[in-house]
Amino acid sequence: MRLPLIDPADLTLEQKPLYEDMRKGIASNFNAFKVEAENGALMGPWNPWLHEPGIGKAIWGLTLAMTANATLPDNVRQIAILVVGARFDAAYELYAHIAVAEREGMKLERLATLVADLKPADLAPDESVAFDVSYALVRGGVLPEPLYRLSIATFGQKGTNELIYLVGLYALVSTTLNGFNVPVPERE
Repeated sequence: MRLPLIDPADLTLEQKPLYEDMRKGIASNFNAFKVEAENGALMGPWNPWLHEPGIGKAIWGLTLAMTANATLPDNVRQIAILVVGARFDAAYELYAHIAVAEREGMKLERLATLVADLKPADLAPDESVAFDVSYALVRGGVLPEPLYRLSIATFGQKGTNELIYLVGLYALVSTTLNGFNVPVPERE
């Protein structure tokens, strides 16, 4: 870990409101995995965002907007997020979203295939499209036209937009986690 966890008692005046907002949002949206140290310091991507609160606030705002305005089914969202995490080999992202997917009932075989950066054979049609779009986007270049049209036919324009933004957001999260070498919490 390249940035030390920030003890809540040591937060600056600029960090404190962001910390409080993140804790509130985490409690309501990200509760399937460990996000706090024993002293209340935030782990995962939230710690680097707290170190740069001007930037962290903007990223946190995008995260909240993506959650509040979600229209894609959770299983489709988790497929996309796991594709991104696997491509970037972002340990904390994989740890966190494996926990979310398991809580939502995703089978171990499917999870193992996804984190191996492979396409599971048992995907429903909408999950398959989400996988293909996410997989294509994280490899760079323009999303192929037939795949874009298939996404529109499957999710509509709004859902396709959301999927593209979701991949971008989690690419940013993965880059943050990898750039600052954010570790996975000890498993209990």
